[in-house]
Amino acid sequence: MTQPRIIENPAELEALAGGCFVPTMGGLHDGHLSLIREAARRQGPVVTSIFVNPTQFAPDEDFDAYPRPLDRDVRLAGEAGTDVVYFPSESCLYPEGRAASKTTAAGLSVPGVAKHPQLEDAGRPHFFGGVCLVVTRLLEQIRPSATVFGEKDWQQLQVIRAMVAGDAKFDGIEVIAGPIVRESDGLAMSSRNAYIPPAHRPRARGLSLALDAAENATTPEEAETLMRSTLETHRLEVEYAVIRDSESLMPVTDLSRPTRAIITATLDFEVGSVRLLDNRAMPLVG
Repeated sequence: MTQPRIIENPAELEALAGGCFVPTMGGLHDGHLSLIREAARRQGPVVTSIFVNPTQFAPDEDFDAYPRPLDRDVRLAGEAGTDVVYFPSESCLYPEGRAASKTTAAGLSVPGVAKHPQLEDAGRPHFFGGVCLVVTRLLEQIRPSATVFGEKDWQQLQVIRAMVAGDAKFDGIEVIAGPIVRESDGLAMSSRNAYIPPAHRPRARGLSLALDAAENATTPEEAETLMRSTLETHRLEVEYAVIRDSESLMPVTDLSRPTRAIITATLDFEVGSVRLLDNRAMPLVG
């Protein structure tokens, strides 16, 4: 496998327009690599970005601690099919400076699927503004024909789909969904899984077990009760555990439409904590 080319100057991306783009914040694992492999099945060059985006982190979150193993990430990205790794400096994406870019992100008009009081926006109102801002600027610079996002961050996937569909400058860009990749114990792959102490790993399984439990339900209310009970049994702090319309993310009123179980919970341990996300298609027969 040829070592991918590393580009830091956005002017050098012009010749790559029309390829398939996989945005990442690095710390690559098999979940990321599955997205790159999906991109490699498409026509055109595969561009993988590595950029830890400051506008989606709150002051109390782990921006400085986020893993940045660049040499390893470049090697893995190349093995999975990446032709070019775009490794922009912060000034390439935010020439106005970090403080001003955070202000811009906070004032950004985000798609309605980002604004649900029981989902991500409740505890992280800054998050989707930061995501939409960085993805907009990356798409403007890379100009791909398609971009791949993972299903693990289900609400984020719906936000990006709505953002791309609603902006004329992104006409022709296809948003491809990459399925969740799981570790051998069922935990959805995440860069943050490395922070979980081995002794607490069985507790982290509570998310996938909660989704298993919900499959025995016949109503959204019953499914949510089963998920929350399972999470609490595993001593996880539940942020939300809900059944929603898969596309609109609104509470379910029509069981004939696709529905999704969406969970976020925190695993606390002696010297820290890890925030975990998971979701699964959850058809309910009523």
